[in-house]
Amino acid sequence: MSERKVRVRFAPSPTGPLHIGGVRTALYNYLFARQHGGEFVFRIEDTDTQRFVPGAEEYIIESFRWLGIQFDEGVSFGGNHGPYRQSERREIYKEYVDWLLREGKAYIAFDTPEELDAKRNEIQNFQYDAVTRGMMRNSLTMSKEEVDALIEDGTQYVVRFKVMPGVDVHIDDMIRGEVVIKSDILDDKVLYKSADELPTYHLANIVDDHLMEITHVIRGEEWLPSAPLHVLLYQAFGWADTMPQFAHLPLLLKPEGKGKLSKRDGDRLGFPVFPLEWHDPKTGEVSSGYRESGYFPEAVVNFLALLGWNPGTEQELFTLDQLVEAFDISRCSKAGAKFDYQKGIWFNHEYVLGKSNEEIAQLFAPIVAGYGIDESMERITEVVSMMKDRVSVVKELWDLCSLFFIAPTEYDEKTAKKRWKADSAVAMTQLAEVIEGIDDFSIENQEKIVFAWVEAQGYKLGDIMNAFRLALVGIGKGPGMFDITAFLGKEETLKRLRRAVGVLG
Repeated sequence: MSERKVRVRFAPSPTGPLHIGGVRTALYNYLFARQHGGEFVFRIEDTDTQRFVPGAEEYIIESFRWLGIQFDEGVSFGGNHGPYRQSERREIYKEYVDWLLREGKAYIAFDTPEELDAKRNEIQNFQYDAVTRGMMRNSLTMSKEEVDALIEDGTQYVVRFKVMPGVDVHIDDMIRGEVVIKSDILDDKVLYKSADELPTYHLANIVDDHLMEITHVIRGEEWLPSAPLHVLLYQAFGWADTMPQFAHLPLLLKPEGKGKLSKRDGDRLGFPVFPLEWHDPKTGEVSSGYRESGYFPEAVVNFLALLGWNPGTEQELFTLDQLVEAFDISRCSKAGAKFDYQKGIWFNHEYVLGKSNEEIAQLFAPIVAGYGIDESMERITEVVSMMKDRVSVVKELWDLCSLFFIAPTEYDEKTAKKRWKADSAVAMTQLAEVIEGIDDFSIENQEKIVFAWVEAQGYKLGDIMNAFRLALVGIGKGPGMFDITAFLGKEETLKRLRRAVGVLG
């Protein structure tokens, strides 16, 4: 194993949007491959034709493009092990199905769904295995002539793997250590269906991993029950020496309560569970995505990397390159990881803080322009420098910063009741005269002159500043008052102040 070049794969089914748990699985595969100087393969598992959703494959590829997780080969990337869509590999799988049948390691079964249901009703906890296969309609209980005649007549059938009882199946898992399963608890899984001439996940997966020279299979915990069957299939084909090493990742759990993270949790608590916004072609339903919600891809990657993996240090902020360097798959947790979406918001806030004012201003400028405001990048950058530490995503800036660009047309009733006192109109008229006399309109100079005037008049500073804030921005919150006035300039400050006196009285 050590002499083989590390090759891992991510193999989603195009049955809908890419769940955030799938993104994490792909990320861990990517980190593992890069850390070992290996290759990362992108495969599409589309043998379940009934669940195929148009646009899903393109959505998955676009998601990884946005996240910055790069594949080395596969669907849309090319490579020497194609085709990389399972639906284009029918003939390859059929060869291996026929080989298993010839070698007596698999058999043909004609049982109808009704017959299987009847057997389940008859036998408690029924499974199709070494104990029950002799009671069923299959090539082990029928003559070759009967089997051939049924196939000739077009009778639909499946091919089942013949699991031998009494075998200890050893799985060497990089996260969970050695797992031993008795073959007696396994059923004779369906490997191929004549109805669509396609293999099931189990056979296609093994054949593809072998032919594509995959050395490590890193996947979600939900696939752990299928690992023993996959080991037995590798052994049946005589591929035990090239069997990949397994790693089964912990589940992503609900933020509250028990169980697996689902879209319903996101809908209920107001966070995305998909990387990009998804428009369901069947129902027309739109599901939110991290990109459209204003998250930075680097923040999403950083957040996901630490869900179920621990670097062994206090460090939380990692670039992708730093993650590659630090990643150690043996430090993945066996237990499920709670999806702390609030932590995801924290990460994005940290990335907002980490970017320059100019970078954030470039992202904020189209939002400002969308409100019909023609403002220079220099002025937008100035606003960003004052306000970016208050937001977690860039689009939150508008609600906080609109006060810099648009004068209030109305004043918050609750604040006005509390902050605009009987003498406020007189005090604000006087303040306007003071401001009119200020030539150096810097923050420091304004503050010095206004504070001196407040003291000289015997006013309470809080009363003056609260009324002043209400007059200028229409609400009772915002950045420092002289930050606002310095940005607005003397003329706009006076205009807003006098209008408030006229309206509020």
